[in-house]
Amino acid sequence: MFDNQRLEAVDIHGEIPEKEPERQYYYMKKCREWAEEKKRQIGRPLTVSIQTLGCQMNARDSEKMEAVLEYIGYEPVEEPVADFVLYNTCTVRENANLKIYGRLGYLKNQKEKNPDMRIALCGCMMQEADEVERVRKSYPFVDIVFGTHNIYKLAELFYLQIQSEGRVMDVWEKEGEIVEDLPGRRKYSFKTGVNIMYGCNNFCSYCIVPYVRGRERSREPQDILEEIRGLVEDGVTEVMLLGQNVNSYGKTLKEKLTFAELLRKVNQIDGLQRIRFMTSHPKDLSQELIEAMGDCEKVCRHLHLPLQSGSSVVLQKMNRRYTKEDYLALVEKIRKKVPDISLTTDIIVGFPGETEEDFEETLDVVKKVRYDSAYTFIYSKRSGTPAAAMEGQVPQEVVKARFDRLLKVIQGISAEITASRLNQTVEVLFEEVNSQDSTLITGRLSNNAIVHCPGTSDRIGQILPVKLTESKGFYYMGEIVSGSS
Repeated sequence: MFDNQRLEAVDIHGEIPEKEPERQYYYMKKCREWAEEKKRQIGRPLTVSIQTLGCQMNARDSEKMEAVLEYIGYEPVEEPVADFVLYNTCTVRENANLKIYGRLGYLKNQKEKNPDMRIALCGCMMQEADEVERVRKSYPFVDIVFGTHNIYKLAELFYLQIQSEGRVMDVWEKEGEIVEDLPGRRKYSFKTGVNIMYGCNNFCSYCIVPYVRGRERSREPQDILEEIRGLVEDGVTEVMLLGQNVNSYGKTLKEKLTFAELLRKVNQIDGLQRIRFMTSHPKDLSQELIEAMGDCEKVCRHLHLPLQSGSSVVLQKMNRRYTKEDYLALVEKIRKKVPDISLTTDIIVGFPGETEEDFEETLDVVKKVRYDSAYTFIYSKRSGTPAAAMEGQVPQEVVKARFDRLLKVIQGISAEITASRLNQTVEVLFEEVNSQDSTLITGRLSNNAIVHCPGTSDRIGQILPVKLTESKGFYYMGEIVSGSS
């Protein structure tokens, strides 16, 4: 949301504010002054393209940065080339890094055609010292580089760049203060993500996230609740509470508050209709949270609960701090309190040392839990993580064969679950006109399943009853119940 009054009240001819976010409002307004002159010079609008890789927290960060650049005077475009191109990077898998370098090679040629073009890199990949040095040496045409800890400083960094006409690189080794009170641009007017915490303390042996996102830091609950109330006033009916591990929310607060307690407070906000959250680490999912999930009527009947492996031996190597038996017992507790819950998960195939017996344990968990769907990944070695140095790297042909077997089992179970709900009437939040067929609109059930229905764009943003008429394996076809407004 834009607080235009607050922005317009900033005096750009006075002293630069020291306090955040007023300091960034100052630089936003200074940059806007520059942009207005630039548009007069070139005789056309300025455009910005933000390309986001990675998780939903990255997507939320990109929404904020797009709002800042839009206020400055840039018009967002879908095309990969614009006057300002910003890549919000992911580094969970090495392929994400390679993809960025491939795109930078393409942008170099585009910048030669448009010398006023500016290229910026931010996000998780830019928290890796080796990658920053590679950009510094091999990609001199990249104008601005910053990491995950100072996303909020985009306007200030941009102003420094346009004033110096040189490169600005500002990557922090450690996390700083949480600055949230800045404009935000939402992809959907009726739903959005809300960051409740940053960082991760788990140090799973395969994961780079704690090294690039920093240690856990929870936002103050009153700030979160105030933000959500403001969003609801602005038309939002569904929020997703975001964090690398939301279950450990509150541990860094002076006045302790658990995630379960926060969930109950969010549930009480008038006008809010749906609450989602991710990601949940199984080791921190308490009985208190399970009770809150069952009691809070606005909490969606969907839980993403990453498994990663069904083998207790592999889980120990992963430093996940639960066993196969712990995980299955947790699922039983969840389903006892919330019988209609839909569970989804993440699974890594081919972790170093994984044997056929270990893989069979994973298949066993999948068959017992019966996930609605799963994000399955072939293990990707990440330099800087303990797993990268482990012995017993599994041959790719073995990993690929296991991956295909796992996928077949998951798809079969998913199709059975989807088919079992046919002819039910359920509540659906319609999100957009179908990109493949403009006579259809696409929505999402409480359990996160997708449904396509005949309908028109005026239904977008509404929660309506829908009869599920056809199962397509991973999604449904449906009909809006007649008489629904």
